[in-house]
Amino acid sequence: MNRKLEGKRAIVTGASRGIGRCIAEKFADEGAIVGINYYKSEGEAQEVFRYVTSKSDGILLQGDVSVEKDCQNMVKRFVDEFQSIDILVNNAGIYYRKDLEESEIEDYDRTMDVNVRGPFILSKLCLPYLKDSHSGRIINLSSQLAFRGSTHGTAYVTSKAAMVGLTRALALELGPKGITVNGIAPGTIDTDIIGDYSEEKRKQRAGKIPVKRIGKPEDIANTAVFLASDMGSYVNGDILGVNGGSALH
Repeated sequence: MNRKLEGKRAIVTGASRGIGRCIAEKFADEGAIVGINYYKSEGEAQEVFRYVTSKSDGILLQGDVSVEKDCQNMVKRFVDEFQSIDILVNNAGIYYRKDLEESEIEDYDRTMDVNVRGPFILSKLCLPYLKDSHSGRIINLSSQLAFRGSTHGTAYVTSKAAMVGLTRALALELGPKGITVNGIAPGTIDTDIIGDYSEEKRKQRAGKIPVKRIGKPEDIANTAVFLASDMGSYVNGDILGVNGGSALH
């Protein structure tokens, strides 16, 4: 079987649930060795680990991506086990569903720390290994809200817009070093974020999307495989909107 990521070594942050979990499992399906980062959801991370190691090889990497020491430990453990890194997926994120008036400054700080500081730290720490890879990939998870805005989640929207800027800056900087850097901006995806939606609200949301359905984590994971593989080798600095047409950019 021709697996698109055979032997590639990838770290996926926030990989215990939702989109991150699906990316980690899809990468393993395609032959990648996967570092499964999680913060608190150890039981769920163990489930992902069992799946990943049934398809390829992997390691659990516990840590808070906003803490530099945790990131150093994660990268060191992965490299000690698998020698180098070919792919970094910056997926870990938090979302406080609050507008400006409701938000505490601590909400903003925590959101920016996890959603932006973490990807910056990990990109820097992984850089020497990605350069040696000669086909290094950084994939950053943004959001359609970075382009559309929102009447709630002010800090989240700000952080995801920052991820667009980080992606474009790193693409220009690292492209000459043999590393492509791209982003994925998901639309409404069937994860915990919409877990409290009623069936009626889900139908209403789907009705506003041109393709008339809510997205699945697999839609994002398939895009990540494309960007991580040789198929996406000439894509650099782009933010792929995987949203069924609900946000055009």
